[in-house]
Amino acid sequence: MGARIYSRAFGLRWWLGAVLMVVVPGYGDVVGAAARVGGVAHRTPVLRSRRVDGEVGAEVVFKCENFQRMGAFKFRGAFNALSQFSAEQRRAGVVAYSSGNHAQAIALAAQLLGIPATIVMPADAPAMKVAATKGYGGEVVVFDRYTEDREEIGRALAEERGLTLIPPYDHPHIIAGQGTAAKELFEEVGELDALFVPVGGGGLISGSALSARALAPACEIYGVEPEAGNDGQQSLRQGSIVHIETPNTIADGAQTQHLGVYTFEIIRREVTDILTATDAELVDAMRTLAATLKIVVEPTGCLGFAAVRKLPDHLRGKRVGVILSGGNVDMDRFAALLAG
Repeated sequence: MGARIYSRAFGLRWWLGAVLMVVVPGYGDVVGAAARVGGVAHRTPVLRSRRVDGEVGAEVVFKCENFQRMGAFKFRGAFNALSQFSAEQRRAGVVAYSSGNHAQAIALAAQLLGIPATIVMPADAPAMKVAATKGYGGEVVVFDRYTEDREEIGRALAEERGLTLIPPYDHPHIIAGQGTAAKELFEEVGELDALFVPVGGGGLISGSALSARALAPACEIYGVEPEAGNDGQQSLRQGSIVHIETPNTIADGAQTQHLGVYTFEIIRREVTDILTATDAELVDAMRTLAATLKIVVEPTGCLGFAAVRKLPDHLRGKRVGVILSGGNVDMDRFAALLAG
């Protein structure tokens, strides 16, 4: 189940309809990534809640990537990508853009591998994510997410400084690395009837889909994104990548404007559907997870669970997996959201 090649024209503004040859990763790439991140990334726990099972009427298992190194699944893809750098690339350094979790992941992976890291982050990124990125040794370049283009800034820095650009989701090595979380889940709990995964740019859902199709072929795969930013849902249903303005949502990790070329090719082929959740539903999911599993999950990380709670008729009697993608939320912010 190796890489597959697609040729497709995409009308995104920076490609202007150019035809791209896209080498899409396969499950074999996820297996290779698992070998690279093994012993470095945490094998995160799988948790259950009888209260949740009773509410949904299903057996629900949570893959807790909030316990991953730097607090989110992003470390898997970052380490997989950077560990494949050539000696020249390692000397020159890496540049990435991110609202927070990919920033921290690249900075930590770079620190572990001795690679200089430059990270482009929005001015309104959560303070704890900025502090953590700097704490891992990353140089932070700030931009305005509502008026400036982070991708253009990242490409300019790569060209000016001779850095290797590693985007947060649209990269084969990133996708393969993220797929190791679902791989671990299926290896631990066996086949599932449905899997729910948060969606921003699509790295986690596309990697998860590769693992699901290999290890549980009959599993339904659902992506979940903020209702305010449902570009992925629109893209899947229209059959082409839809570009939106930066959405206004508490799920800062999913404030993306479009899916990636690589991620969309996998999503359109393997994903059953993309659903949405409101900010209010995310807060309620955060509260329930804190009360039942006694864990802190950031709003973006709760997307999958929020969707599961709305589908009891469809999921009743089934085995359901939910990936909790991260737990990087400022504690004052967390308390304020739950109190509100």
